[in-house]
Amino acid sequence: MTNALTTLLAITVLAIAGTGIAAAQDGSMAAEEAKPAVVKTKSERLDAYFLELKREPEPGSARRIADRIWAEWRTSDSATANQLMEWANEAIRDKRFLTALDLLDQVTVLMPDYAEGWNRRATLHYMMDNHAKSMADINVVLQLEPRHFGALMGMASILSAAGSDEAALGTYLKVLEVYPAMREAQERVGELSEDLTGDEI
Repeated sequence: MTNALTTLLAITVLAIAGTGIAAAQDGSMAAEEAKPAVVKTKSERLDAYFLELKREPEPGSARRIADRIWAEWRTSDSATANQLMEWANEAIRDKRFLTALDLLDQVTVLMPDYAEGWNRRATLHYMMDNHAKSMADINVVLQLEPRHFGALMGMASILSAAGSDEAALGTYLKVLEVYPAMREAQERVGELSEDLTGDEI
Protein backbone atom coordinates (compact mmCIF):
# COMPACT_ATOMS: atom_id res chain seq x y z
CA MET A 1 0.00 0.00 0.00
CA THR A 2 2.81 2.37 0.82
CA ASN A 3 4.50 1.87 -2.55
CA ALA A 4 1.20 2.34 -4.39
CA LEU A 5 0.48 5.51 -2.44
CA THR A 6 3.96 6.84 -3.12
CA THR A 7 3.57 6.14 -6.83
CA LEU A 8 0.17 7.84 -6.91
CA LEU A 9 1.57 10.89 -5.15
CA ALA A 10 4.49 11.06 -7.61
CA ILE A 11 2.13 10.88 -10.59
CA THR A 12 -0.05 13.62 -9.10
CA VAL A 13 2.96 15.90 -8.49
CA LEU A 14 4.20 15.38 -12.06
CA ALA A 15 0.75 16.13 -13.48
CA ILE A 16 0.51 19.35 -11.47
CA ALA A 17 4.03 20.35 -12.51
CA GLY A 18 3.22 19.63 -16.15
CA THR A 19 0.10 21.76 -15.95
CA GLY A 20 2.15 24.59 -14.47
CA ILE A 21 4.75 24.36 -17.24
CA ALA A 22 2.06 24.31 -19.93
CA ALA A 23 0.38 27.31 -18.37
CA ALA A 24 3.70 29.14 -18.20
CA GLN A 25 4.38 28.33 -21.86
CA ASP A 26 0.89 29.49 -22.83
CA GLY A 27 1.44 32.69 -20.89
CA SER A 28 4.80 33.22 -22.57
CA MET A 29 3.29 32.65 -26.03
CA ALA A 30 0.43 35.03 -25.24
CA ALA A 31 2.96 37.64 -24.11
CA GLU A 32 4.88 37.19 -27.36
CA GLU A 33 1.70 37.58 -29.39
CA ALA A 34 0.76 40.65 -27.38
CA LYS A 35 4.00 42.43 -28.33
CA PRO A 36 3.39 45.05 -31.02
CA ALA A 37 4.86 44.18 -34.43
CA VAL A 38 8.02 46.14 -35.25
CA VAL A 39 7.20 48.46 -38.14
CA LYS A 40 10.22 49.66 -40.08
CA THR A 41 10.46 53.26 -41.21
CA LYS A 42 10.77 54.11 -44.89
CA SER A 43 14.45 54.84 -44.37
CA GLU A 44 15.02 51.47 -42.69
CA ARG A 45 13.18 49.63 -45.46
CA LEU A 46 15.26 51.38 -48.10
CA ASP A 47 18.50 50.55 -46.27
CA ALA A 48 17.46 46.88 -46.15
CA TYR A 49 16.51 46.83 -49.85
CA PHE A 50 19.78 48.48 -50.88
CA LEU A 51 21.72 45.91 -48.88
CA GLU A 52 19.85 43.13 -50.72
CA LEU A 53 20.41 44.87 -54.06
CA LYS A 54 24.15 45.13 -53.49
CA ARG A 55 24.36 41.40 -52.69
CA GLU A 56 22.11 40.12 -55.51
CA PRO A 57 24.09 38.98 -58.60
CA GLU A 58 21.13 37.72 -60.65
CA PRO A 59 19.65 40.53 -62.84
CA GLY A 60 16.03 39.35 -62.64
CA SER A 61 16.04 39.07 -58.86
CA ALA A 62 17.90 42.37 -58.56
CA ARG A 63 15.27 44.05 -60.75
CA ARG A 64 12.52 42.92 -58.38
CA ILE A 65 14.42 44.43 -55.45
CA ALA A 66 14.92 47.62 -57.47
CA ASP A 67 11.16 47.73 -58.12
CA ARG A 68 10.55 47.71 -54.36
CA ILE A 69 12.98 50.61 -54.01
CA TRP A 70 11.19 52.54 -56.78
CA ALA A 71 7.87 51.93 -54.99
CA GLU A 72 9.30 53.46 -51.80
CA TRP A 73 10.73 56.43 -53.71
CA ARG A 74 7.51 57.18 -55.54
CA THR A 75 5.40 57.42 -52.41
CA SER A 76 5.69 60.70 -50.55
CA ASP A 77 4.34 61.61 -47.13
CA SER A 78 1.86 64.01 -48.74
CA ALA A 79 -1.41 62.95 -50.38
CA THR A 80 -1.34 66.21 -52.36
CA ALA A 81 2.14 65.54 -53.71
CA ASN A 82 1.18 61.98 -54.61
CA GLN A 83 -1.84 63.27 -56.55
CA LEU A 84 0.24 65.90 -58.36
CA MET A 85 2.76 63.21 -59.31
CA GLU A 86 -0.01 61.01 -60.67
CA TRP A 87 -1.42 63.87 -62.75
CA ALA A 88 2.08 64.71 -64.01
CA ASN A 89 2.67 61.10 -65.07
CA GLU A 90 -0.63 61.12 -66.98
CA ALA A 91 0.33 64.39 -68.69
CA ILE A 92 3.72 62.97 -69.68
CA ARG A 93 2.05 59.87 -71.15
CA ASP A 94 -0.21 62.18 -73.17
CA LYS A 95 2.85 64.26 -74.21
CA ARG A 96 1.44 67.35 -72.46
CA PHE A 97 4.90 68.26 -71.27
CA LEU A 98 4.23 71.87 -70.23
CA THR A 99 1.30 70.77 -68.07
CA ALA A 100 3.47 68.06 -66.52
CA LEU A 101 6.23 70.58 -65.88
CA ASP A 102 3.83 72.92 -64.07
CA LEU A 103 2.60 70.05 -61.89
CA LEU A 104 6.13 68.91 -61.03
CA ASP A 105 7.15 72.48 -60.24
CA GLN A 106 4.36 72.46 -57.65
CA VAL A 107 5.64 69.17 -56.20
CA THR A 108 9.17 70.52 -55.71
CA VAL A 109 7.82 73.66 -54.01
CA LEU A 110 5.40 71.71 -51.82
CA MET A 111 7.95 69.04 -50.82
CA PRO A 112 11.54 70.19 -51.47
CA ASP A 113 12.91 67.13 -49.59
CA TYR A 114 11.01 64.65 -51.78
CA ALA A 115 13.73 63.29 -54.08
CA GLU A 116 11.38 61.64 -56.56
CA GLY A 117 9.66 64.94 -57.36
CA TRP A 118 13.00 66.35 -58.48
CA ASN A 119 13.90 63.14 -60.29
CA ARG A 120 10.65 63.07 -62.25
CA ARG A 121 11.17 66.69 -63.28
CA ALA A 122 14.77 65.90 -64.26
CA THR A 123 13.46 63.11 -66.50
CA LEU A 124 10.92 65.48 -68.07
CA HIS A 125 13.58 68.12 -68.72
CA TYR A 126 15.67 65.41 -70.40
CA MET A 127 12.73 64.40 -72.59
CA MET A 128 12.32 68.07 -73.56
CA ASP A 129 16.07 68.28 -74.42
CA ASN A 130 16.71 70.68 -71.54
CA HIS A 131 19.85 68.87 -70.42
CA ALA A 132 21.22 71.67 -68.25
CA LYS A 133 17.96 71.90 -66.28
CA SER A 134 17.82 68.12 -66.06
CA MET A 135 21.34 68.00 -64.63
CA ALA A 136 20.47 70.71 -62.08
CA ASP A 137 17.52 68.65 -60.83
CA ILE A 138 19.61 65.46 -60.80
CA ASN A 139 22.12 67.17 -58.53
CA VAL A 140 19.32 67.93 -56.05
CA VAL A 141 18.13 64.30 -56.22
CA LEU A 142 21.61 63.03 -55.41
CA GLN A 143 21.96 65.43 -52.49
CA LEU A 144 18.74 64.00 -51.05
CA GLU A 145 19.40 60.35 -52.03
CA PRO A 146 23.01 59.62 -53.15
CA ARG A 147 22.04 56.00 -53.96
CA HIS A 148 19.43 57.03 -56.55
CA PHE A 149 20.56 54.79 -59.41
CA GLY A 150 17.88 56.23 -61.72
CA ALA A 151 19.24 59.75 -61.31
CA LEU A 152 22.81 58.48 -61.73
CA MET A 153 21.84 56.76 -64.98
CA GLY A 154 20.29 60.01 -66.20
CA MET A 155 23.42 61.94 -65.29
CA ALA A 156 25.63 59.43 -67.10
CA SER A 157 23.46 59.67 -70.23
CA ILE A 158 23.71 63.47 -70.26
CA LEU A 159 27.48 63.37 -69.74
CA SER A 160 27.86 60.81 -72.52
CA ALA A 161 25.70 62.87 -74.89
CA ALA A 162 27.91 65.89 -74.13
CA GLY A 163 31.02 63.89 -75.05
CA SER A 164 32.27 63.64 -71.46
CA ASP A 165 32.94 59.92 -71.70
CA GLU A 166 35.35 59.73 -68.78
CA ALA A 167 32.88 61.45 -66.42
CA ALA A 168 30.07 59.27 -67.79
CA LEU A 169 32.12 56.14 -67.13
CA GLY A 170 32.75 57.23 -63.55
CA THR A 171 29.03 57.81 -63.06
CA TYR A 172 28.09 54.39 -64.48
CA LEU A 173 30.59 52.86 -62.07
CA LYS A 174 28.78 54.64 -59.22
CA VAL A 175 25.56 53.01 -60.41
CA LEU A 176 27.22 49.59 -60.21
CA GLU A 177 28.42 50.28 -56.67
CA VAL A 178 24.77 50.57 -55.65
CA TYR A 179 23.17 48.19 -58.16
CA PRO A 180 25.88 45.72 -59.34
CA ALA A 181 23.52 43.56 -61.42
CA MET A 182 22.16 46.38 -63.64
CA ARG A 183 22.85 45.15 -67.15
CA GLU A 184 22.49 48.52 -68.87
CA ALA A 185 25.14 50.07 -66.64
CA GLN A 186 27.40 47.02 -67.10
CA GLU A 187 27.12 47.32 -70.88
CA ARG A 188 27.80 51.06 -70.89
CA VAL A 189 30.86 50.59 -68.67
CA GLY A 190 32.18 48.01 -71.15
CA GLU A 191 31.51 50.24 -74.17
CA LEU A 192 32.95 53.40 -72.65
CA SER A 193 36.00 51.56 -71.31
CA GLU A 194 36.68 50.27 -74.81
CA ASP A 195 36.20 53.71 -76.36
CA LEU A 196 38.47 55.39 -73.85
CA THR A 197 41.15 52.73 -74.21
CA GLY A 198 40.97 53.11 -77.98
CA ASP A 199 41.35 56.86 -77.69
CA GLU A 200 44.44 56.47 -75.55
CA ILE A 201 46.03 54.14 -78.14
